[in-house]
Amino acid sequence: MPHFRKGPIQDFSWGKFIVNDKEHSENGKVIGCGKDIRMVGDKVTSWEEREGHLLKKSMITGIYDQGINILVLGVGVESAVKCPRKVVKAIRKHGIKRVIVKATPEACKVYNKLYSRGKKVALLAHGTC
Repeated sequence: MPHFRKGPIQDFSWGKFIVNDKEHSENGKVIGCGKDIRMVGDKVTSWEEREGHLLKKSMITGIYDQGINILVLGVGVESAVKCPRKVVKAIRKHGIKRVIVKATPEACKVYNKLYSRGKKVALLAHGTC
């Protein structure tokens, strides 16, 4: 289980995020925002648009026009979700200068690090595979 320091994400394990003392998971029923989350600052919402293991431009939602400079994509515990180059280019065309693609445990750590440094960062993260 990853250890997290500063930042809103306190813990992550397969299908479960702990953010600001609230669990977001899916174990038979949805708790919090579910196993796929979107974060802008310390606000968590469900990332319902993610389907399957190939990201499409239409799945990148809720982060544009939020003053974000960096997007961290958590592509699953085992990096099963693929992010094509054309999706990264589309994100950049929306004014987000930096896109970081990592396995979800590492993406959570990177998000916390950037957030704690005061960066304008968002996270889209898949909580399983």
